[in-house]
Amino acid sequence: MKLNQTIRHFAAKQALSTPVVGELASQGLVRLHTGVFMDKADPEHAEERKAHLDGLFDATMDTYLAALQEGFTEAEAREVTHIQANFDFYNHGWVEMMEFPVDELEEHHARFGEFFDRFGITVEDPLGAFAPAGGLPDAPATPEKLENPDQPNAVGGYADETYVDGPDGEVLVGGADDPDEVDVSDAPGVTPDDVEN
Repeated sequence: MKLNQTIRHFAAKQALSTPVVGELASQGLVRLHTGVFMDKADPEHAEERKAHLDGLFDATMDTYLAALQEGFTEAEAREVTHIQANFDFYNHGWVEMMEFPVDELEEHHARFGEFFDRFGITVEDPLGAFAPAGGLPDAPATPEKLENPDQPNAVGGYADETYVDGPDGEVLVGGADDPDEVDVSDAPGVTPDDVEN
């Protein structure tokens, strides 16, 4: 998969593992991701998916931290969560929201297979061990869209590695190294006042 990577991503990484600020960052990231993917959704169905997306992205914050603890880079850990989301979108027939073509599902799963297997993450069960106890809020599926998928937001050909658009337009494999200094107030949902208090 090809991702963007900015200082905000490294700030979010640090903020998520910081007491108190971590909860604010998590909430900010959930809002951000829900908004991004609602914008990619069929407008007729976007609003009815909001609660489900909020729950999905909240659960993937735990996956992200677990992947970092396993030694994945920031970009790899984030890609793991995006793959989970895309599995969920596929299962619901929300193909217009997917970031890679439906025929690359198994390739993306296989690349992180050891991690996914350890936590019970499959295409059919995208959250595995990270699923909330009560499950995710229901949202109507559009399975008919799987028959001839129109995927305007999918970018194919990046299933073999984690790719990141670099600052100068170059594509970096695996992503950039963590910067020496990060201001956690650059993370979504976190303000300078939150850090000082």
